[in-house]
Amino acid sequence: MARFVGARLVQLAFIVAAVSVVVFGFLRLLPGDPIAMMLGERPHPQVVAEIRKLYRLDQPFHVQYALWLAQVARGNLGISYITRRPVAALIGEALGPTVGLALAALAIGVVVGVTAGILAALYRNTARDVAASVLAFAGISIPSFFLAVLLIWVFSLALRWLPPTGYVSPTVSIAGWARHMALPAVALGLILAASTMRLVRSGVLEVLGREYVRTARAKGLAERVVVGRHVLRNAMIPAVTAVGLQLADLLGGAVIIESVFAIPGLGRLTLDSIFARDYPVLQSAILMLTGVFILANLLADVTYALIDPRIRYD
Repeated sequence: MARFVGARLVQLAFIVAAVSVVVFGFLRLLPGDPIAMMLGERPHPQVVAEIRKLYRLDQPFHVQYALWLAQVARGNLGISYITRRPVAALIGEALGPTVGLALAALAIGVVVGVTAGILAALYRNTARDVAASVLAFAGISIPSFFLAVLLIWVFSLALRWLPPTGYVSPTVSIAGWARHMALPAVALGLILAASTMRLVRSGVLEVLGREYVRTARAKGLAERVVVGRHVLRNAMIPAVTAVGLQLADLLGGAVIIESVFAIPGLGRLTLDSIFARDYPVLQSAILMLTGVFILANLLADVTYALIDPRIRYD
């Protein structure tokens, strides 16, 4: 396992390096001049030229990339073109709300999806199964931004139970953080719950028909022991794979959800940087999201071995 984790970490370094080249080059192909956007309408050409020289934007692509890479290797992510603040500080401030939102959505998706999937499989072809399947189909079909608008309309505007937008840090108020995160986490987590429910249901149904499950029941074991010890451990492996892969959708959805609910997270920072052509912030934010996605897949692989000790990676 240690060799596998080490090899995957080396792969992670190569993938992040390759992504950095692609992102760095792609941003230079975007229409619009970041210096012109920084200076506003009709900037003086001489001033534009001086600032382009200051930020080395007048250098060839490979020189710009080498300078940026050397800067990142020293732990310096650069200075934002727009806010003039260190990029590391901007990402550090935005990372907390995004991590909180992703973890809350992941918890909702896993708990709701696994519970509904198990119940739907154990009570197959009953009203509970049909209700769970209909909700899963609706969860997969409805886009997260539309679900977010529906939740705001029902729980904020009609019932006035929860705030429609905004963010409160958990260091200021845990209750305030929970109230502001409830709707975004539900909007993001229900999509994950729907796909997880379908995978868990099919996995549990497949394992329930195996001979060792019938043998366990014939030995007189309680149903909760049969399900918990013999069914779930084998049925969870496909679901763990799916959750690891869907983390990318979760991070992509966070960009939209953070914009809808005005959460100052990494997704909103990325989106604002795209519109402002803020290259240093955008490059670092995308690399951060890429690293998180790869680490999540590595965590999913390690979880396989914890769920099923028969799996070996060496």
